[in-house]
Amino acid sequence: MFGFIKAYIKSMRLYYSFVTGIAGWIGVAYYEFIAHFPPERTIEVAPTPAKKIVILILLFLSWGINQIINDFLGLREDRINAPDRPMVTGELNPKWALIVSGILLLFSGLITWFYLEPYAVVFLVLGVLLNVIYEYAKGYGILGNIVFGLMITMATLYGAFAAGPTASTFLYAHRLSALILVFCLNAVMTFYTYFKDYRGDKAAGKNTVIVAWGLGKSRIMALVSAFIPVAAFGILRWTDFLSIPMNNVFMTLGFFTVILLLKTGFLYFRYPSGERTYDSLKTNFRACVCGQATIIALFNQHLAIVLFIVSFFSVGLLFTLHRNRKA
Repeated sequence: MFGFIKAYIKSMRLYYSFVTGIAGWIGVAYYEFIAHFPPERTIEVAPTPAKKIVILILLFLSWGINQIINDFLGLREDRINAPDRPMVTGELNPKWALIVSGILLLFSGLITWFYLEPYAVVFLVLGVLLNVIYEYAKGYGILGNIVFGLMITMATLYGAFAAGPTASTFLYAHRLSALILVFCLNAVMTFYTYFKDYRGDKAAGKNTVIVAWGLGKSRIMALVSAFIPVAAFGILRWTDFLSIPMNNVFMTLGFFTVILLLKTGFLYFRYPSGERTYDSLKTNFRACVCGQATIIALFNQHLAIVLFIVSFFSVGLLFTLHRNRKA
């Protein structure tokens, strides 16, 4: 039993958990922002600390639980790309791993329905379905990046709708900007993750965007892709779609996020293959997660600072503990 639990937790790859955790917390921060400002509030009521803790736990665990499903569906290419992963080596029994994930997802749904808000279950289910679709979509070029970006936005929507009761006017057009930015950050992040799996994906017939373009074109796109979230923000701001007032914290954290994005693009341009390609994932994950923490500054400046710092160091620490690139 202990061996199974250890292998299951290892397969969850907890350094990824900050992706869904912080993405979902954007939704919670947005909900609290609405609940505390009378001009914006309708029926929103700020969630209790206990409910916020439950939401946070579910958000952070959601990545790992879904990762088990993802590993099962991707066994074919993982035998080449990651031969040391527990499910590939047999250390983690696929059947029992899926059963445990199914039970945990069921409990998450029941907790959401009976303790949080029933509507949020919709985004929990959609997140799981998009995770399954993603495993097949990533074999069709850029479609995989689009599906992955949409999948992580489900975490943001889950956080917002699980936090408390909402009115039909809860998601105004300009507030959809946060979802668009989350989508862009994660679509770009997952693009970079394909570099480390290029040779294995190609051998397994998995036509990811990197396989479709080849390393030559892809390393150029690595530089260009670093500007996509920045360009998206500029367009949203220029068109006044993102009409929420900016603040100094948002601009400062945004500056550091841009540096992380540019560093990520440069690293994958410089090292599109080899050992350094895997090591560059740490900067890639930091750029994505810290970018999401920056979005929170639009709704809660102090929380954004804390999450930005905690995420930066926690992602680095957890990634360091997971050094085997073949696992």
